[in-house]
Amino acid sequence: MSLTPMLGDWELPRVTRLEVLESRDFLELPVPGRAGSLFQDLNRRPTKVMIEGSVFGEQNGLDLLNAVREKYLAGEPLTFVSDIVTGTEIQYVLLQQLHVQAEASAPDQIDYAVWLAESPPPPPPSNLLGDIDTGLLDAAAGMLDSAMGALDALSALGSVPELSDPTGALTGIVGETGTAITQLGEVGNGLRDLLG
Repeated sequence: MSLTPMLGDWELPRVTRLEVLESRDFLELPVPGRAGSLFQDLNRRPTKVMIEGSVFGEQNGLDLLNAVREKYLAGEPLTFVSDIVTGTEIQYVLLQQLHVQAEASAPDQIDYAVWLAESPPPPPPSNLLGDIDTGLLDAAAGMLDSAMGALDALSALGSVPELSDPTGALTGIVGETGTAITQLGEVGNGLRDLLG
């Protein structure tokens, strides 16, 4: 088996150990009066991968630290390929944890360990309207067009009087009518004096 895993486009150098942890969650349902329990399968948990390795030489150590820290700090899902995950559904992983170690007894050696967690790709964007009949939307748009047309027709008529208070337009007419009634009263008085 090859121990040269690829994390994105980066080949992890000098891998000495590779582990995969796969587990499932079960809900235990005890049955009264029965030995044992029933279990409901809650599906599998994200697969975990642990990779350990060592690099030798100062430049190789700096190259490793720069490459792995760049991917760690980005915090984005990366593709992962390795023989040990053959047969699993792993496509993308997140670099969850990073451990780097140097010892005084071996100054040119840097040991590293990375923990990866499976991260499935996000689902494709969905059509929010789905299979909703858009005929209703078309009808609503037609009604809106009709209402806007009616408003345009009203504004083309010119100024429309305020209908909520009709006394404004009647004030002038009432004043003129009052003057005419006063004049009629004077004419009536004059006739009465003549005939009287």
